[in-house]
Amino acid sequence: MWWGTWGMIAIEGTVFALTIATYFYLRGQGTQWPIAEPPPDLLWGTLNVLVFLASAVPNQAAKRAAERYDLAGARRATLGCAALGMVLLILRVFEFRHLNCRWDTDAYGSVVWALLGFHTAHLLTDWLDTAVLGVMLCTGPIEGKRYVDVSENAMYWYFVLASWLPIYGVIYWVPRLPPVLSP
Repeated sequence: MWWGTWGMIAIEGTVFALTIATYFYLRGQGTQWPIAEPPPDLLWGTLNVLVFLASAVPNQAAKRAAERYDLAGARRATLGCAALGMVLLILRVFEFRHLNCRWDTDAYGSVVWALLGFHTAHLLTDWLDTAVLGVMLCTGPIEGKRYVDVSENAMYWYFVLASWLPIYGVIYWVPRLPPVLSP
């Protein structure tokens, strides 16, 4: 149901917002940020942004096909989303390897890994949901509620995509900003 999806988005968006607030709180408490590490490499996170943005195309196609009860279109677009989701998960492995920090070294590493880990959990669960939905669309039986599932899945994918953009900015670009001067 749409209201359940929006409720989950609100709760999960709050978790992201609180983690980002924690990041900025910790950044404001130190004299150097990142504490002892160089900023993360831009390549893998930026590639993820590009693939995320590209994933909006089959995602929207799946949503539109579901609204028209177009089984073949919903099937193709949902499987396309699942394929791009797998690419995103593979890129995410490289992102973790190139953060230039460990989760257990200092506050910076902990909050960066928490933020990327939370988003990875959302990416993984929505990818699994999309893949299962794609298989169900291919194997049947197809009921009217499957089309609603495709539409709801598309809405949640947009949340995963949209939440990545500020997280990307915080993880990859904020460490490159000049330090915050404390009074």
